[in-house]
Amino acid sequence: MPYIIFCVINVIAVLFSLETQPPTMDCIEKKVKRRRYSEDFLQYGFTSKITAGIEKPQCVICGGVLSAESMKPNKLKRHFDSKHLSFAGKDISYFRSKADELKKARLDTGSKYPRQNVIAVEASYLVALRIARTMKPHTFAEDLLLPASKDSIRVMIGDEFVTQLSAVSLSNDTVRRRIDDMSADILDQVIQEIKSAPLPVFSIQLDESTDVANCSQLLVYVRYINDGGFKDEFLFCRPLETSSTALDVFDTVGSFLKEHKISWDMVCGVCTDGAPAMLGCHSGFQRLILKESPKVIGTHCMTHLQTLAMKTLPPELQEVMRSVISAVSFVKSSALNSRLLSQLCIELDAPSKALLFHTDGRWLSRGTILKHVFELRDELKVVFSQKARPQFKTLFSDKSELQKIAYLVDIFAILNELNVSLQGPNATCLDLSEKIQSFQMKLQLWQKKLDENKIYMLPTLCAFFEENDIEPSQKISMIISVKEHLDMLAGEISWYFPNLPDIPFALARSPFTVRVEDVPASAQEEFMELVSSDSARADFSTLPVTQFWIKYLQSYPVLSETVLRLLLPFPTTRLCEAGFSSLLVIKSKYRSRLAVENDLRCALAKTTPRISDLVKKKQSQPSH
Repeated sequence: MPYIIFCVINVIAVLFSLETQPPTMDCIEKKVKRRRYSEDFLQYGFTSKITAGIEKPQCVICGGVLSAESMKPNKLKRHFDSKHLSFAGKDISYFRSKADELKKARLDTGSKYPRQNVIAVEASYLVALRIARTMKPHTFAEDLLLPASKDSIRVMIGDEFVTQLSAVSLSNDTVRRRIDDMSADILDQVIQEIKSAPLPVFSIQLDESTDVANCSQLLVYVRYINDGGFKDEFLFCRPLETSSTALDVFDTVGSFLKEHKISWDMVCGVCTDGAPAMLGCHSGFQRLILKESPKVIGTHCMTHLQTLAMKTLPPELQEVMRSVISAVSFVKSSALNSRLLSQLCIELDAPSKALLFHTDGRWLSRGTILKHVFELRDELKVVFSQKARPQFKTLFSDKSELQKIAYLVDIFAILNELNVSLQGPNATCLDLSEKIQSFQMKLQLWQKKLDENKIYMLPTLCAFFEENDIEPSQKISMIISVKEHLDMLAGEISWYFPNLPDIPFALARSPFTVRVEDVPASAQEEFMELVSSDSARADFSTLPVTQFWIKYLQSYPVLSETVLRLLLPFPTTRLCEAGFSSLLVIKSKYRSRLAVENDLRCALAKTTPRISDLVKKKQSQPSH
């Protein structure tokens, strides 16, 4: 027994000594110098393949993979001569095409090509997104972008990199599918944001117009609370197949909400352009919505209202305006007349070189055309003298007529400035009503100044009086006409823009000056807590109104919801008007059969599609 124990101890000691001894040089794996693939090996019919991180030669004819040690010209040539001698007369371009086919057919997960396929799909999505945002045709990529990219890479980098672009599929159908995928993803994100908003209500603005194919298109934008502020986002564009009545619009919007499981009760505001089908008090779209959701606030686009109000002119100013439009139409109706005027402007170094047409549908048209006409009054007088048009020559020769044009230039410049200020992004009814009230106060001030024969607020007319010897009687007569027009304008604006309710909007504008008795009973306790909070006072002085009430939505839910329901409705249909401009670019006479909604969403939406998630669901289909 002692002898056996002694033998076991010796064996353990030997094993332990073997484990603890450093390895000998024979045990160390020798570092093998591996050769790298060269493009010259293609003449022997070999390309390369990476397996488990090791680059090996692969025959493009039989597909056989040799060892890494065979990456030598003599061994590759031996394989070619012994097995594929019949291909000895083939050009190197033949072996290159066989190599490309072999690379496309590889499905081994250990190589780099699956990763390249993913990158190719992602590149395809990114290019399709750029095409949609620039509103180009779907064939733009394969007709121009891809060939131009290949030419640039071939010249600047080399032919070997051009073939990599072939993996990016950019055909017409592929671009369309990519845009459809991204549009669906954007819409899904918008719907989820609406449903998960801190205050689950939203407002919409909508308008209807006819496209180039005589199809009536309904365009809808949505505003909701997201990321601590208001977010204005494209919602949908749907065709009205037959008529465009209020019921048709209501059914289209209702079917969209039902499709995405959104209740009418979540709609807190609707802004339309004031057409009878939209704003009718008995059967209009807004009336139909009120039956579904009585708390909805209906608004009439303020820019449309301001445009309607500024069309009011006294008879004598209307006559001058018609004469100016007729004069411009005479010049613009003839290419020869336009060229003569343009050449005359160049010779006389005029501030403007051409006239613009007047269009009632364009809000800023009157102010722009009048400015150009007044700047070119001397040149126009010369043209009408040459063309023997005495009625137009008199218009630009008579000082009494010119001073009327000068006044129209000033007043429409002021009205255009107001109109542009009403079109800003993220505007609320509170913001725009304050601008209208400010303009009404200016009108009252100007009327008082006119009584004192002061016209500093009309710079063009004032300069015209100073530059020309105008008789005092003509000045007084012109001032009386100006005052008459300003009176009419003030009355029209007061009719189109009644004063907003003081208490609700005062609560939104300056809550710390409102009496507790004027606050709705359900929110009075929260109101008293708010006005007693020093931090709330500090935030109100630094934060925008909308962000302030969103921040305190959780702390004062009833009070904040009361205010936010007043601030959420759109004050204008500016986004719809801009959307229709984009629609006319996308759906042109050359693409009159296009279903435009997905392209329009990718072009106009602020939400970015989740391309990485879309790529995971796709498989690369390389171009040929």
